[in-house]
Amino acid sequence: MNADPKDWRKGLYRSRSGMIFGVCKGIANYRDIPVFWVRIFLILLAFFTGFITCILGYIVAALLMKPEPIIPFSSEMDREFYDSYTSSRAMALGRLRNTYENLDRRIGRIETIVTSRDFQWDRRLR
Repeated sequence: MNADPKDWRKGLYRSRSGMIFGVCKGIANYRDIPVFWVRIFLILLAFFTGFITCILGYIVAALLMKPEPIIPFSSEMDREFYDSYTSSRAMALGRLRNTYENLDRRIGRIETIVTSRDFQWDRRLR
């Protein structure tokens, strides 16, 4: 199964520039089809299955679909963070806190090494 390396950039999201909730435009972007055909399909579906059922399905889809990110993803990690943030903000903030605590520890170790007397003597002797 060879997946396109750029597949992580594409996901099913509600469009921020859609007409009502952005569901139709989000589906159209995900499937690479014109939004016109998705809207026509939705109207036909509503006509044949009932308007109330279709409207309720549309509202459920709008609630379940995550909003489209404002800035495009530059890596898989960005997409994973965005998905975790939209699912659980507390979990995403915890991941950020852990990342920055690890960076702070690493910087502290580097500062300790650089400011130690051994480092200064090694530098002078070279």
